[in-house]
Amino acid sequence: MAETDDIVMAQKVVTFTYVIKDSEGNVMEQSDLPMSYIHGVDGKMYPSAEKAMDGKKVGDAVSVSISPEEGFGYPDPELMHVEKIEDVPSEYQHLGAEAMFENELGETITMKVTKIENGEITLDANHPFAGKTVIFIMTIIGVRDTTEQESGTGEVVDMQGPLTMQ
Repeated sequence: MAETDDIVMAQKVVTFTYVIKDSEGNVMEQSDLPMSYIHGVDGKMYPSAEKAMDGKKVGDAVSVSISPEEGFGYPDPELMHVEKIEDVPSEYQHLGAEAMFENELGETITMKVTKIENGEITLDANHPFAGKTVIFIMTIIGVRDTTEQESGTGEVVDMQGPLTMQ
């Protein structure tokens, strides 16, 4: 029987690694770099994932389906641009190419070439998982009490500084 110190519950800092798979089981993203959040407090975890983590312990792997509504949203047509291929520099004339653009406010946006067809290139700034239901698999590697600072701010702090989900 695990000690309650190792159980995921409100006010505990939960540290995990994760894998995100598509509905066919293909790995779309994987992180062996630990992520942390304060369970039941900071609102940085997907609600269904946080609910699935509740009561689990170190070493457990938790799998949850994340819909577009809860996760990455749906593609925004405003973030997709179609250009004539001859108007795009040659280094960006292949699928998967990424280009960074800056707007009038100095904010940068990364656009990815997602389609080349009929002499046109589609540049897309939507999140690559937009519109997709994904399987989020988290492996719990640590559970601890929050520090006084973390309880006050709702932000996880480790020796390198804040380490939280974005």
